[in-house]
Amino acid sequence: MVEEKLKAALPGKSPALERLHKFLARAGVASRRRGEELIRGGRVQVDGQVVTTLGVCIDPATAKVTVDGQPVHLPARLRTVMLHKPAGYVTTMADPQGRRQVTDLLADQPERLFPIGRLDYDATGLLLLTNDGELAHRLMHPRYKVAKTYRVTVAGRFDQAAGAKLLAGVALDGRPAVAERLRVLQSGAERSVIEMTIREGRYHQVKRMLRQVGFSVQRLKRIAYGPLRLGRLAPGAWRDLSPEELTALAQAVGLDPNIRA
Repeated sequence: MVEEKLKAALPGKSPALERLHKFLARAGVASRRRGEELIRGGRVQVDGQVVTTLGVCIDPATAKVTVDGQPVHLPARLRTVMLHKPAGYVTTMADPQGRRQVTDLLADQPERLFPIGRLDYDATGLLLLTNDGELAHRLMHPRYKVAKTYRVTVAGRFDQAAGAKLLAGVALDGRPAVAERLRVLQSGAERSVIEMTIREGRYHQVKRMLRQVGFSVQRLKRIAYGPLRLGRLAPGAWRDLSPEELTALAQAVGLDPNIRA
């Protein structure tokens, strides 16, 4: 059986072998985590056989891999773009509710690009899409603690006490969630606008942190990701990262910038 043969081939036995979910990420099919979901769902075939076991290894030079019947190949070039995500789009690659996907905004591009991380359906702002699986993996991995900055509109007057609590850390899922930086841009009786930087990417983290200190989020916009700034990029528009931006992004997570710039 193909799974038994592949599983028996451990990565340490040959430098040519690669775990299947990592190969899918490098090929720009999906993130590593999403690649694992595709494998478990029986949507991946290797040499004509369905593989559903995680941890199997393949030789990328010789294995014939398909997802949903479509051949998977490593990209001819690595590409990362910045998109100004509008509200009303999901950042998942498939949505059971049939909502619009951010990849629809780049549907005419030859490369198969997938989102790095997520922004909520109603959130806007800086979203990266790439076919560089290793870059995506590191940017999303908690070990690298890549900073993400959000401009947030909340209901009511945001006070100094709430800010101090966020900077000290609030409990989410039994462990602390901390705002690294926080700046109040506007404070009024009906609404306030703040900028908040975090270095994690937990589910609905910013909204949940603010809820912990008594504020409901009305608008959420990501304006910075690591060394990158959204700038004046219009909602729905996208652009390739510059060589300088790619270098800075790669260096932020310990990757060789020469391969990407």
